[in-house]
Amino acid sequence: MLPPPVQNTTVPNKWMVLGTVAFGSFMATLDSSIVNIALPTIRRELNTGDNVEWIVLSYLLVTTSTLLIMGRLSDMFGRKRVYMTGFGVFILGSFLCGISWSLWSLVVFRLVQGLGASMIFAIGPAIIGDAFSQQERGKALGLLGTAVAAGSTTGPVAGGLLLQHFGWESIFFVNVPIGLIAIWRASVVLPASAVAGSKGFDIPGALLFLVGVTSLLTGVDFGASPDHGWAHPTVMFLIAAGILLLGCFFYWEKRYPAPLLQLKLFRIKPLTAALAATGLAFIANGSNLYVLPFFLQQLLRLSPQNAGFIMLAGPLTLSIAAPIGGYLSDKMGARWIASAGLLLMATGHFLLSFLHDQWTWHDATWRIALMSLGFGFFQSPNSSSALNSAPVAERGIASSLIAFMRNLGLVFGISLGATVWYATRNSYSMHHLVSPESIAAQIDGMQMAYRVTAGLILITVFISLSRGSNLLKQ
Repeated sequence: MLPPPVQNTTVPNKWMVLGTVAFGSFMATLDSSIVNIALPTIRRELNTGDNVEWIVLSYLLVTTSTLLIMGRLSDMFGRKRVYMTGFGVFILGSFLCGISWSLWSLVVFRLVQGLGASMIFAIGPAIIGDAFSQQERGKALGLLGTAVAAGSTTGPVAGGLLLQHFGWESIFFVNVPIGLIAIWRASVVLPASAVAGSKGFDIPGALLFLVGVTSLLTGVDFGASPDHGWAHPTVMFLIAAGILLLGCFFYWEKRYPAPLLQLKLFRIKPLTAALAATGLAFIANGSNLYVLPFFLQQLLRLSPQNAGFIMLAGPLTLSIAAPIGGYLSDKMGARWIASAGLLLMATGHFLLSFLHDQWTWHDATWRIALMSLGFGFFQSPNSSSALNSAPVAERGIASSLIAFMRNLGLVFGISLGATVWYATRNSYSMHHLVSPESIAAQIDGMQMAYRVTAGLILITVFISLSRGSNLLKQ
C-alpha cells in the first residue's frame, strides 16, 4: 500500500539539501574512478584475465538499465525514501565487494552496488529540482556538476593511496563509513517529498526495459571488442534482441494504464531536445575518454601517472565551468548557454583531431581544457532545462531519463571511438602497406575519431537550439 501523500514540501534550507546530494554524487563518482584504477591489481590478485572487464561492465549495465525504474519509484514513494534506500544498498554492495573471494563473486556484488548507485544518480537531480526555484535551478545543478567532477578528480589519487597501503579491498570498504554519514545527513536534511498516486507499478514494462537495455548495451560493448566484432553472431543477436524488446516496451507503454514511462513527456519539446542533446554529447565524451588515454600513453609515451595528471585538466576545468554555466543559464536562458557550450566543445574536439606524436604535454592539455570548458557550460543548463520542462509529478522520471541518456551515451561513445579508430587504422594500413600498430596508422585512426565526434557535436548544437522557449527564457 502506498504511503499517504505528504502535503508540506517546503524546504527549510535548500543549500544544505544541495550539499547533501552533492556529497552523495561525489561518493558514487569517486567509487567509479577508484575501481578503474584498481583493475590491474584485481586482475593480478584474482587471476581474472580479460574477464576483468566484467567488474566495470556489470556495474554499468545494472545502473543504466534500472535508472528509469528508480525514477518512477521515487515519484510513487517519495524521493527521500528511495534515495536513502539507494545509499543502504550501495553500502551493502560495497561491503560485499570488499569480502569477495573470486572474480564472479565480485561481479555479482558489483550488481548490488550498481543498483544502489542507480537510485542515487537517478534521484539526486530531482531532489535539487524540488528544492530550488526555476530561477536558481541551473546554478544548483552546476554546483552538483562540480561535485561530480571532484569525484572524478579525487578517485585516481585516493585509489592509488588505498591500493598502495591497504590493498584493493579497501577501495570498497572505504564506502561503508562514508555512506553511513551520507545516510545520516540525508535523514536529517532532506525534506519529505509529495508522492504521486498510482494504479500500481508497471512490472511488465520494467522487465522489458531492463532486459532490453541490458541486451543492447552488452551487444554494443562486445561489438567494439576485437574478440567479437560487429559481425559476430552473438553481437548481432544481442543487439537485435535489445531493439526488439525496447520496441515492445514502447508498444506496451502506450497501452498500459499506469506506465513506467509516460510517453506524452516526449511531446514537451524542451525536454525531448535536452534528452537528445545529453545522449549525443555524452557519446562524444565517451569516445574521447576511450581514445585519449591511448594517445597519451602509446603515442606520446607518457607514464600512466603523467597521463593521468594531463587528463585532470578535464574534470578540473569542468568543476569551474559547470557552476558558471548554470548561473549564466539562470540569467540568460539555458538554450543559448548550452548551445554556446556545445560550440566550444566541438571546437575542442576539432582541435584534438590534429593530434600528432610530436605534441608536447601542453599541446594536449589546453585542448582538453577547452573541450571540458564547453562541456561544463552545456551540462548544467541542459539538465536545468529538462527539469524545468517536466511536470512536478514526473520530475523523478525526468531526472532518471537524464541519467539514463548520460550512461547510454557513454557506452555508445566508447564503442564509437573504438570502431572508428580501429576501422580507420586498418584501412590506412592496407592502403599504405604498414602495420595497423604503426604510429602513422594509429594517428590517422585517432584523428578520424575526433573528426567524427566534432561533427556529432555540431549536430547537437542544432538540436539544442531547437528546444525553443520554456517557462523562463529558455
